[in-house]
Amino acid sequence: MLYLIGIGLNDEKDVSVKGLELIKKADVVYLENYTSTLNCSVSQLEKFYGKKIILADRELVENDSDKLLKEAKEKNVALLIIGDVFAATTHIGLIIDAQTKKVKVEIVHNASILNAVGETGLFLYQFGKITSIPFECANVKVPIDVFNNNYKLGYHTLFLLDLKPKENKFMSINEAAKYLIKHGITGSLLAVGCARLGGKDQEIKVGSLKEMTSLKFSKYPQCLIIPGELHFIEEDSLRRFK
Repeated sequence: MLYLIGIGLNDEKDVSVKGLELIKKADVVYLENYTSTLNCSVSQLEKFYGKKIILADRELVENDSDKLLKEAKEKNVALLIIGDVFAATTHIGLIIDAQTKKVKVEIVHNASILNAVGETGLFLYQFGKITSIPFECANVKVPIDVFNNNYKLGYHTLFLLDLKPKENKFMSINEAAKYLIKHGITGSLLAVGCARLGGKDQEIKVGSLKEMTSLKFSKYPQCLIIPGELHFIEEDSLRRFK
């Protein structure tokens, strides 16, 4: 059996009761450690879960999944995923491979950045297509196209910012804002910067996109939102963070 378990956004205590029960039941526990990062150490997870944790990089999950699936045919294998199982598109391929190879899969959901952005007060159903800004973005235009299409329809745009947790490397809101302005997005537009959403020390700040190039955010990971048309309740909520 392969258990895919979302463990939330902040620390070891974000896991659901169901998820924790399955972790304790598992023979082998992996932690996918390349799509996001928690506000706690692996040793804290191990102490709380009562299990040894093996770090799983992109190579193992995406390119060497046969190893995981072969193991899951003989044992109960848990793959822990920061946030929710489906917040990152990378995991659906593993599920398809498992079903093809007749490996049973059980999925346990949790909070992800996709719903945590609701803390800003922006309505989740008013978000359009989500896009990511990679580190090597000088000639990348997809995030710009996604924003333009969303904005024409009055939708909010969530920009997820690149990260490489193994290298302790995280794209900042400042860098993302500079990239967007450089590629033609107006600096006077309202923007919302969010850092470490889901944690007790989360940061949410509202200002112009131009102001986002210099506002200080001390926590990671970070994301950036450019709102579309705002309901008056959304406007009232955003004022709390100016």
